[in-house]
Amino acid sequence: MTPNTPVNIAQKLSAFDERWAPRRIARVNDYEVKAAKLQGEFVWHTHEDTDELFLVISGTLTIRLRDGDVVLEPGELYVVPRGVEHCPAADEEAAILLFEPTGTVNTGTAGGERTREPVDA
Repeated sequence: MTPNTPVNIAQKLSAFDERWAPRRIARVNDYEVKAAKLQGEFVWHTHEDTDELFLVISGTLTIRLRDGDVVLEPGELYVVPRGVEHCPAADEEAAILLFEPTGTVNTGTAGGERTREPVDA
């Protein structure tokens, strides 16, 4: 993250293959912009204190909610409101951007083996 240098999202995504391991690609005030590759089903979890924005770059992302699924195609975004239990899933690989406050744990209140600290891409 160098001043006066644009972030190339495709380049950042091509730099890693690991799934469900967000990479920090930018900061906006107290928020982080994270790139991630997803495939399969994540864990059901909640972020009690923050909303979470998902923006699909490629593939299809389904955000499972207890009252129905939200299906996102490339160029679409969805904000999961704080306190709403959700479970992201992708049958085939999907590339996404996440916008969330610095320090937000990817597994929210669920914790577990999929918990990852974001690293810079």
